[in-house]
Amino acid sequence: MSMPLAASANPLATFLDRLADASSAAIMPHFRQGFSVDNKLESGFDPVTIADKNGETAMRALINEHYPDHGILGEEHGPENLDSDHVWVLDPIDGTRAFITGLPTWGSLIGLRSNGKPSLGMMVQPYIGERYSGDCERAWYHGPLGQKDLKTRACASLGTATLFTTTPALFNTSERPVFDQLEAKAQLTRYGTDCYAYCMVAAGHGDAVIESGLQAYDIVALVPIIEGAGGVVTTWTGGSPADGGQIVASGDKRLHDILLTELAKAAV
Repeated sequence: MSMPLAASANPLATFLDRLADASSAAIMPHFRQGFSVDNKLESGFDPVTIADKNGETAMRALINEHYPDHGILGEEHGPENLDSDHVWVLDPIDGTRAFITGLPTWGSLIGLRSNGKPSLGMMVQPYIGERYSGDCERAWYHGPLGQKDLKTRACASLGTATLFTTTPALFNTSERPVFDQLEAKAQLTRYGTDCYAYCMVAAGHGDAVIESGLQAYDIVALVPIIEGAGGVVTTWTGGSPADGGQIVASGDKRLHDILLTELAKAAV
């Protein structure tokens, strides 16, 4: 499923597919199979499985073999060499709750931060066989529908917009009323999407994603895809999304500006 070299001028772009192959090979033997689920939290529920751990281990091994001077920030196994100019930001299974319930709406996130800025990213869903990639200048798809460039769609008003969020439970007591007001004005809102929502915005099937409490590994891989497709990703204050936090991604800057005006009421 490797993309052609022409997909991106970034020489590291083809390495995304190697990392995706490695993580997929480690993860897929466990999907919809019997496995134990551990909880990272003493209070609450933050699941992790052997598939999460093995997927990240496989990607780390390739990075350390081919780019030993690069850093790594992964959800499951912590940081390495974060002062490097190039840091790979990995989430082997974004959407572990979907994974453990057999839903194919999870994905492996493979991102690269160059000098602190997201520069390259891929979301791979090996069960469906889809890969969404971007380098901030272009974004492209490879999967059952063939191979094509990704482009966001025009949407200048909230009343015609389709919004996504993984769950309203992401929002705290000050954030939730603001999101509820946006949802009430939007044409359609969809939940339970995790990383897939960002890819659907990049592909022109939706218009914005609004989330909070994200870590760097939840968003870095997705920024180059959204931006490469013509969209914009920021924090709720309009700042860099590179470290996560309160995140909004939009396919149309006009809609993004509308959302930022409303989200500013609860932005930190």
